[in-house]
Amino acid sequence: MQTITALDPLRRAVAALRADGPLALVPTMGALHQGHLALVRAGKARAAHVAVSIFVNPRQFGAGEDLDAYPRQLARDSELLAAEGVSLLWAPDAATMYPAGYATNVSVAGVSEPLDGAARPGHFDGVATVVAKLFQQVRPDIALFGEKDWQQLAVIRRMARDLDFTRPQVDAIVGVPTVREADGLAMSSRNAYLTPDERVRAAALPRALGAAAEAIRAGAPVAPALAAARAALAEAGFAAPDYLDLRDGESLAPLVRAAAGARLFVAARLGKARLIDNIAV
Repeated sequence: MQTITALDPLRRAVAALRADGPLALVPTMGALHQGHLALVRAGKARAAHVAVSIFVNPRQFGAGEDLDAYPRQLARDSELLAAEGVSLLWAPDAATMYPAGYATNVSVAGVSEPLDGAARPGHFDGVATVVAKLFQQVRPDIALFGEKDWQQLAVIRRMARDLDFTRPQVDAIVGVPTVREADGLAMSSRNAYLTPDERVRAAALPRALGAAAEAIRAGAPVAPALAAARAALAEAGFAAPDYLDLRDGESLAPLVRAAAGARLFVAARLGKARLIDNIAV
């Protein structure tokens, strides 16, 4: 596996890989877990080579968020990626990604505005900007993202279509199903913030979401189903959710009843960890 930290050698390496066949990109912020490795494996099934980026992007963290505390473990991550047969690790620093005088921002209206867009102002501008740069730098044929971050996936798909990063007839932005722990908790780098007791109680999040989805599928009114989920989270020690909504899976417009493509979305804090999840209804 090549590990590259500067743009000129990246361009040379990418050109050589793409000459050998399709190239898949898995963008990450590191602190890799089995969810990330599932993206790598999905990329290997679709392309001749997989490139992984590791960059803790300061532009998607707001004031008071966990930029400084976000786990960084490049040596361990590199070992995991090499074992998976990754061809290239792109690991730039902030000065490489955002050189002095950097002044460009990518903003995606509509799908970026509710949910985490409302709870974390500017977050999706940072996501869209760094992913646009990664697409330009690595020039992948496909890119893979986890469905746990469903809104992020929707933002990137919209940006890729609008800025012609992908051909309209090719689904080059691939969503990979959420990988979960045995108790249902979605795998996340931020799960490391949970104490052992909080980790046990965190399983209430997928249970509450699943129970609400089951009730709505069975014809229960949406508002009482969501109220029951909020009560279950409070009982487990979660703070009041930033959001717990039923929304259209593509437009993210709010829904008052179940419909084709509907999904439940939640973000709630337990101790120092802010956990997000979503499931189809």
